Amino acid sequence: MKPNPFSDVLAFVTEPGFATAVFWLLVLASVLIAAYVWRRFPEQRKFSNLVQWSFRLVIGAFWWQQSLWKLPPFYTDHPEAAFGETGLAYWMGLMGKHAAIPLQADFVNNIVLPHFYLFAPIVYAAEVLTGASLMLGAFVRLFAVIGALQILNLWLGLYSAPGEWPWTYFFLFLLQLMFAVHCYGRSLGIDAILNAERVRRSKTGIIGRFLAAAT
Repeated sequence: MKPNPFSDVLAFVTEPGFATAVFWLLVLASVLIAAYVWRRFPEQRKFSNLVQWSFRLVIGAFWWQQSLWKLPPFYTDHPEAAFGETGLAYWMGLMGKHAAIPLQADFVNNIVLPHFYLFAPIVYAAEVLTGASLMLGAFVRLFAVIGALQILNLWLGLYSAPGEWPWTYFFLFLLQLMFAVHCYGRSLGIDAILNAERVRRSKTGIIGRFLAAAT
């Protein structure tokens, strides 16, 4: 059978393994959090909030799914292959060859790739945390910006790569900014709880300012 979106999604959500179990726990947590916020805060009971929750849940799942081909400790789904032929190292190699800005290509070639196993965990953690943040609605403004910066790096780094349409990344970049600007985590997410608590206690110190900016 030819690959299609439906078979691909089915394979993703039913693949045996630890990562699938964690994914379903995140989905369940997202649903329970949304139900709790819906019940506790009457002002949250809007169709628009349901839509925003579903959008960030789906995009968060996309982030999670895209982390699966770069799992540690080798950061590839084909550890038997030579370094640089598959996985994260392969895409970093493409950035080193096709980045739109020479300075970015030099940084990848001279700093990142020679120290791959220092940078790879940072990239992996950033993607996983961005996905989990969107799914749970926790510190969404902060991680949406972090996600936007990751996508901006891809947009510029793969701008001239063969077979890539770079504007795909730019659309994703704008989507992440939309999550941040419109505070999607405050729609049936943990951010709604944190923000309500911040307002109730009139927190204006460092913690209050951080919560206001991050949620």
